[in-house]
Amino acid sequence: MISIRPFRGLRPTPELVDKVAAKPYDVLNSAEAKAEAKGNPYSFLRISKPEINFDEKIDQYADEVYAKGKEIFDDFVSKGIYIRDEKPCLYIYAQEMDGRRQTGLMAGSSIDDYFANNIKKHEFTRPDKENDRIRHMKTKMCQPGAVFLTYRKVDEISTLINEFAKSNAPIYQFIDSQDVTHFLWKIDNEKTIQLLVDLFEKNVPCSYIADGHHRSAASAKVGMQLRSENPDFNGTEPFNYFLSVLFPSEDLAILDYNRLLKDLNGQTKEQIIEKISANFEIIKIGNTISKPSKMHQFSMYLEGDWYQLNALPNTYNDNDPIESLDVTVLSNHILDPIFGIKDQRTDTRIDFVGGIRGLAELQNRVDSGEMKIAFALFPATLDQLMNIADAGEIMPPKSTWFEPKLKSGLVINLLGT
Repeated sequence: MISIRPFRGLRPTPELVDKVAAKPYDVLNSAEAKAEAKGNPYSFLRISKPEINFDEKIDQYADEVYAKGKEIFDDFVSKGIYIRDEKPCLYIYAQEMDGRRQTGLMAGSSIDDYFANNIKKHEFTRPDKENDRIRHMKTKMCQPGAVFLTYRKVDEISTLINEFAKSNAPIYQFIDSQDVTHFLWKIDNEKTIQLLVDLFEKNVPCSYIADGHHRSAASAKVGMQLRSENPDFNGTEPFNYFLSVLFPSEDLAILDYNRLLKDLNGQTKEQIIEKISANFEIIKIGNTISKPSKMHQFSMYLEGDWYQLNALPNTYNDNDPIESLDVTVLSNHILDPIFGIKDQRTDTRIDFVGGIRGLAELQNRVDSGEMKIAFALFPATLDQLMNIADAGEIMPPKSTWFEPKLKSGLVINLLGT
């Protein structure tokens, strides 16, 4: 069962929260982050991506970059931009986008649950990205970005959280640049906190990482490092838990995660279509953007035309959690055999675009000449994600895109005290 705990959150003053809270560090490259933070001295991107405070030529992994992040973080605290709650709390974090609301519980999640696989993963992590987050956390001695977790709904938990939100005013409510409304409530009543802790421990056998595999891995490893540095630890210290928001799975929606290729692997349009037709029914749409409407249906944009690709039954196995995924179908029958892309994690000829940007983004990048061909996929489901994690399997890279994203710097967990 899942162990959660309250913590003394460090958070922006209400009048600055909309200026401080920022997009997660991993959805923006350095140039995009610098542009996003321009003109806003309070942006948390100056802390989470501190390379933006330097010339573009700076090595983002240089010691001085991590030191700059700590310097700015300490400055925010000393100037009162951040305040800390006096006693341990849980927090309700809700987001509304396009008429849909997702409501989660912000809490510390146990690093022991992480290592015991009670917090289940569906992606591999890269050591270089883990080490980057580890250095950020150890330098600042805090967890600045929450891990996005999900779990199978428990009615009693949902009722308690939703009733609290309805009967109490949020401590924060603001709209961001993407027209997402963010709400935060603070639960500081000890009885309510204990009830929620007990409900998770008794009724939630496991949670699943929806987004934040590198943050969770780094947080767990930092916790283990701090345990070794503090051999008399008793398990209640903040570093034994990592900052997370737990959402019931029915609140969430996975968006499509689409592919762009930089070259056609020396083939003509006619050759590509002929090869694809061996495993797909191809319907030419023309210059009107075509979006997949069901599983095993794909869209392709090539030389000014959109095509609908309907996978033939021999290309997938809906009884297998991995072979049923459309990212697997695309990889096995198009990307690998036709374009020679065998490892999507490392091949520099492929790029990925989250569905939040729309299929027009795919068309624009092909039309510009930057890319040569685009493939749009129908999104995976939460059930697919959880079934794969339950089976101990790993999803192919870039299989899921969640929106809205959790704001970074909204609530911080200090690791020291």
